[in-house]
Amino acid sequence: MNLRCLPALMGALSVFCLSNCTNSSVVSLDYVPGQMVRGTPDFNVGKFKDKRGVQAQTLGHVRLPIGPKVDTLQTRLPVKDIVGNAFGHALEARGMLAEAGKGRFTIAGEIHDLRSQLLVHPYGYARIRVNVIEASSGRVLFTKIYEGERQSNAYRPGSGSPVPVLRELTSRALQDAVDRALDDASLRQTIGTASSARPRYTPGML
Repeated sequence: MNLRCLPALMGALSVFCLSNCTNSSVVSLDYVPGQMVRGTPDFNVGKFKDKRGVQAQTLGHVRLPIGPKVDTLQTRLPVKDIVGNAFGHALEARGMLAEAGKGRFTIAGEIHDLRSQLLVHPYGYARIRVNVIEASSGRVLFTKIYEGERQSNAYRPGSGSPVPVLRELTSRALQDAVDRALDDASLRQTIGTASSARPRYTPGML
């Protein structure tokens, strides 16, 4: 082998190894009830279509400011199920979840975005279209897009894994979108749901 080619070859191998030595972290999101507008048990949870254009359980990537991704965040369940579970927890926390099949309305929709990412700042984002469907007729009575966004201080390399921070930010971003939907006065007025005092629901993993 020509020794003058060796440095270039070693450099190419280093880049190849770095781009292939990535980790995959599995995370669970959660829903922690806070202040909320309570209602009556008129809702079931339907299907949420994943429109993100990525794999069903991919949540995002950790990248260096310059270079390839170094970690991929995966969820235990498909993201469409996580979003459905989040609405289920949120409805139950508000006293709005009906017994299976007995709701007057169904909450369903589309997931336009749900992701974690780290370049400089850890970041979580959710963007979901929420449809309220009349169970008896299948008519869409209400539709609107809701967003949630959370960001923390810049990550310092060597300060520990950023994955727990990303998990928390994405959980809260999803929760913000869900809470904004279910506590939206225009949604409540459209379907005429009443308020009711019900026991608080405990935090739940999604």
